[in-house]
Amino acid sequence: MNTPSKSSGNLYLDGCETSREAFDEKAKRIANVLSAAGVEPDQPVAILMRNDVNYLNVIEACRYLGSPYVALNWHASTPELIHILDDSKAKALIGHASLTSQFDADLDLDIEIFSISDPVELAEAYALDVTQDSLHTDLESLVEEATAIGVEPKRFRGLFAYTSGSTGRPKGIKRVVNNDGADPYLTYAQLSKNLLMIEPGDRFYTAAPVYHSAPCGLSVFCIAGGEADLYIASKFDAEGFLADIAKYKITHCYIVPTMMVRLLKLPREVRDKYDVSSLRYGISSGSPWPADVKQDMIEWFGSIFYESYGSSELGFMTLISSAEALQKPGSVGKVLPGGSIKILDDNHCEMQAGETGSIFVNLPTFGDFSYTNAEGDLGGQRFQGFSTVGDVGYLDEDDYLFINGRNKEMIISGGANIFPAEIESELIKMPEVLDCAVFGAPHDEFGEMVAAVQTSRADLSVDEIRHFLESRIARFKLPKKLDIHQTLPREDSGKIFKQRLREPYWEGRKVKI
Repeated sequence: MNTPSKSSGNLYLDGCETSREAFDEKAKRIANVLSAAGVEPDQPVAILMRNDVNYLNVIEACRYLGSPYVALNWHASTPELIHILDDSKAKALIGHASLTSQFDADLDLDIEIFSISDPVELAEAYALDVTQDSLHTDLESLVEEATAIGVEPKRFRGLFAYTSGSTGRPKGIKRVVNNDGADPYLTYAQLSKNLLMIEPGDRFYTAAPVYHSAPCGLSVFCIAGGEADLYIASKFDAEGFLADIAKYKITHCYIVPTMMVRLLKLPREVRDKYDVSSLRYGISSGSPWPADVKQDMIEWFGSIFYESYGSSELGFMTLISSAEALQKPGSVGKVLPGGSIKILDDNHCEMQAGETGSIFVNLPTFGDFSYTNAEGDLGGQRFQGFSTVGDVGYLDEDDYLFINGRNKEMIISGGANIFPAEIESELIKMPEVLDCAVFGAPHDEFGEMVAAVQTSRADLSVDEIRHFLESRIARFKLPKKLDIHQTLPREDSGKIFKQRLREPYWEGRKVKI
């Protein structure tokens, strides 16, 4: 693998270097290829790739075209992908050959599909049979022949994200184009300094899938800022993470709670093999991390971690440092500068400090949005310039935000509101439990009961986990149903496909809540 260069702004995939100059040149050539294919400003370009520098080349090419980019989850089924391609009205799709090959001629897609070879690093990481996709246009040969596009970048359109679809068909989160004010790309460059605290010569590392909005956004922050090298790992491996930090002297990283749990479960002799003293900033988002996991990570790496609460719709909303987290266990921090948070009840009345309600946020940094194919009235998501994505929580007397769960995940049992995240954060502390998820299952008397599924080191009974939890949570929150699984279905980012676990319990019932 290559030795890191001293210059800033270079990109790496599993240590294989691409200079910033070569990156920019390729992006301009891709932009010219897409322009020749008929892609015009505001026409989306879809990306179907595993982690790769080429992924970011396409994003940068979209900047020259004034096109939003649709980040597709490569784990999705072909029908799910086709729905998003149709719904987004994407003009072109660029993907790794191992992924674009699923779109055969019989599908009759009204879209230009370009394939690009899977890098050898990905082939090794995923045991792929690297072959060309003969059904679709080979992007690499066109790029090799193309010249760089001869126009300046247009106003950055950014990510055209889609919801996970856990409550129905995925909805597109369409950013409202506002030609007033600064180009969002300049805002991203500023966020590399203000949010990530990047300095010239720093090295930012992510092993999370780039198709997710947080690692994608943070990677673009680094490119826009131009002062940090960007290291992308093809996939996350706990010991590999430590080895990369030590080898490449990584200074910054994106890391999610499930990654932390895997790191903490490494044997002490493995942990002690690697010098991780270069790492001085780690940022997490996606899901709140348990206070004990945060405490253990701080004890290991030092007070270098920042947790951010965010969403694809609203962007990064809050930030909390390690020092603050120790003072405010369980909090996700205060709202970022320029924003504000209100906790509202069902009648949009503001709640007092410590009272749980729906979290509404006003944060103009990332711009307003609308949904595609939304069903029903979305008025409940907006109120006097504030928006909610369905999360519930409270502000304390110092305006620190605490998240209890999501409205759509909330369990109502015998009239009592129960938030799964609260139970999960305690259940994961049980030594025998490796992973867990909590949700509502049908109950003839109470409407819903608390159900838990988990992976564990030993066979456990529901009585054993109830006994463990009795001193930690109220009795009415204790699980009444327990299933043991070998693994739980999680995305690479750590987000669990809870709907998949929940569905069998509700099969055949007309009422699903």
